[in-house]
Amino acid sequence: MNKESTRMSVGRIVSLADGIFAIAMTLLVVTIDIPKKGQMISTEGLHRFIFEQYHEILNYILSFILLAAFWTIHHQQFHYIKHTDSKHLWINIMIFMSITLTPFVTSLAGDFPDDLVAQLFFHFNMLAMGILFYLNWFYATKDKCLVESALEEGEITIEKKKLLIIPCAACLAIIISFIRPRVSAYLYLLIPVILSLKRFNIKED
Repeated sequence: MNKESTRMSVGRIVSLADGIFAIAMTLLVVTIDIPKKGQMISTEGLHRFIFEQYHEILNYILSFILLAAFWTIHHQQFHYIKHTDSKHLWINIMIFMSITLTPFVTSLAGDFPDDLVAQLFFHFNMLAMGILFYLNWFYATKDKCLVESALEEGEITIEKKKLLIIPCAACLAIIISFIRPRVSAYLYLLIPVILSLKRFNIKED
């Protein structure tokens, strides 16, 4: 059986990805606590309660932005990826698993901002996603087996360099978490800024 005969359409991957990203991004909001129904709370107490949730709110915003960045990367990759096969499917399944884990690790990191283990769970999930997205592109573009033949080698290389930013940022955040666990996750805010730089953009036809 040759390579051509094992290739499949990417339509179902894209549809599944959109659904999973949408659900994960929606579930992030439940990581923010609210007063329980029937709980008596004064105006002053409510304001204090909201202020005490600032770390959870910041983690929600951060995770939402990161998932939006990952969705953008996935969308851009599949602008060029025209086929898939069984190995490529499993790479994407692993990507989806790490995406669905994001609300849990976000809640954990938000509830225990000064706990090293809680922060490490968050960072290692980000590291896994970064590696998997790189692997997704590397596998699809190897010998241009799953991408359009017109894609230039320079564009493939630019995308690879861009994808290395995420695991590098995660590794740095892991190191920082041993010193300042509470602030280590804010390093990821640099990712969308760096990815928006012109040198990391490839031209879409």
